[in-house]
Amino acid sequence: MRINPKICIGCNICHYYCPAQAIEQKGKISVINEDLCFECGTCLRTGACPVKAIYENEEIHQYPRIVRKYFSDPAQKYPGNRDIGGRGTDEVKTNDVTGRFKKGQIGIGLEIGRPTVGTRLYDLEKITMGLVQAGFDYFEPDNPVVTLMENPKTGKLKNEVLKERILSAIIEMTIPGKELERCLKLILSLSKKINTVITVDLIACYDSNYDLSVQNIIERSKFKPLYGAKINLGFGRCTNKEQEESQ
Repeated sequence: MRINPKICIGCNICHYYCPAQAIEQKGKISVINEDLCFECGTCLRTGACPVKAIYENEEIHQYPRIVRKYFSDPAQKYPGNRDIGGRGTDEVKTNDVTGRFKKGQIGIGLEIGRPTVGTRLYDLEKITMGLVQAGFDYFEPDNPVVTLMENPKTGKLKNEVLKERILSAIIEMTIPGKELERCLKLILSLSKKINTVITVDLIACYDSNYDLSVQNIIERSKFKPLYGAKINLGFGRCTNKEQEESQ
């Protein structure tokens, strides 16, 4: 994003709308620090500028700069056959319909960065490579993060994207339930090596008595979970054959 210096009146209103804290005062006008900018488009979409000085420059759509927009602008659709917006896939949110995670399996979602905090992709790489080196190379193939990888079997990202700054990225994978404790301890260890925040999402099936058998494992791993903090019901056509047959 950029601000036209010939139009800007220096009212500073746009500063309050920037989640990247990338808008700065320069003399009597505002300018966007392009190194800090997420390219999320928030400053433009809100219509906060009274003189319409904010605009989207052509460089936004050039690679690797466009990566910022893919991972920061919720209105931007990721290229390819996914044809959906957002930083992850739909599947982890609708497990009751898709049956994505079976009994004995655990879905892991790791969000690296958050609004107003953000992350550089070299911090994301520390997580993906650390996971692979420990044997956790179960990345969801349709996840946008995988398209940034030089090789999913190493977790190494493409060199040209490493310095790009984004709002956040979500790593998704399915692991065997018996590996949960080792995986959580690894995530805790890796989180100390990055200069941003990390949010851990855990998707598990309830036991037959509606208990969560993974609860003790989570607590032993020194996490303080919010059980059922987010519940998504996958209303719609059932693609889970096992559930479909039971209806």
